[in-house]
Amino acid sequence: MSYITALGTASPQHAHLQSDIAEFMARAMALPQPEARKLRAIFRASGIDTRHSVLLDYGSTGARTFYPPAANLEPFPTTAQRMHLFQKHAPVLSELAVQEVWRQRPEVLPESITHLVVVSCTGMYAPGLDIDLVKVLGLPTDVQRVCINFMGCYAAFNALKLAHQFCETSPHARVLVVCTELCSIHFQKEPTEDNILANALFADGAAAVLVESKARTGVNLSPAAFYCDLAPEGENDMAWRIGNWGFEMRLSSYVPKVIQSGIHPLTQRLLKKIDRDLSHVDLFAIHPGGKKILEAVEAELHLTKEQNAAAYRVLQKYGNMSSPTVLFVLKEIWQQLKAEDDHKTILSFAFGPGLTLESMLLHVVFNPPPTPTS
Repeated sequence: MSYITALGTASPQHAHLQSDIAEFMARAMALPQPEARKLRAIFRASGIDTRHSVLLDYGSTGARTFYPPAANLEPFPTTAQRMHLFQKHAPVLSELAVQEVWRQRPEVLPESITHLVVVSCTGMYAPGLDIDLVKVLGLPTDVQRVCINFMGCYAAFNALKLAHQFCETSPHARVLVVCTELCSIHFQKEPTEDNILANALFADGAAAVLVESKARTGVNLSPAAFYCDLAPEGENDMAWRIGNWGFEMRLSSYVPKVIQSGIHPLTQRLLKKIDRDLSHVDLFAIHPGGKKILEAVEAELHLTKEQNAAAYRVLQKYGNMSSPTVLFVLKEIWQQLKAEDDHKTILSFAFGPGLTLESMLLHVVFNPPPTPTS
């Protein structure tokens, strides 16, 4: 078995109002007034109030630290410049998330970590983020390292599957999972539907998870089952490619419909693995890929907005940060769990290119503090 024993999250210092980001985008895209009004309406309807970025540029001050001062942002930053930005900021943000893990479990020493799994789809370099984290966190140099790249919003599930397998095969495994994304460094200014939708949603963030083969005192989450499937009809509706001016997102308005059509059979197949049905699920941790995606899942599984409240809170405060986002949602739920929630179940979903549908069922395991001996 495996147990999630700690979960930390971190956001960059620059928190921008969604309305301020909309004004930046409208100017940078040189939109005429009718199109600018449509863009503002899309941003207002997103369910997002604030998003975080490593860049100051998207705020209300008009200050530029990365994009050129010209109105059209020319010369537009290259992919190489964006990767330099990722290499500068990703280790710092990752460390902030891991430091929260250490605060939650101060008895766990960095040198005791046996495996490190690093996830990102927004930047790459070598020696990479994994090696930078070994150095900055003081992990053993012989820690087993794995990098999961370019999978998008569902990648945290693959990292947790891998951590689960490490713990299943070794009773002494102690796995640190780090998901870090700097989506905001890939802003694209061409006024296409894909770009406008992506520019309305994505943000920066990091999450770190400690996965162990034994539960610890307090709240733990134990993966009971994973299930992944593809909806090939949505293959062209969500994509992520490397261009000359950053990574380019293809994000169609049809994505929520594709997810809605696939979410019910996905859920049934996951629950069948452990002989359960949806009535046995107590809590939901759904990746907030967008407001319409949350609504599509609710409609198909007959969930209320109250049951999906954790996802809406994360979307409102942070936007879509790609791979760490579902872990932010899981943390929202974790912080509310108490001893009486022992044995409850959490159903979690995330979605990404492919169109990939990932699911995971977790059991809440509460270990009371040891009884003092006289």
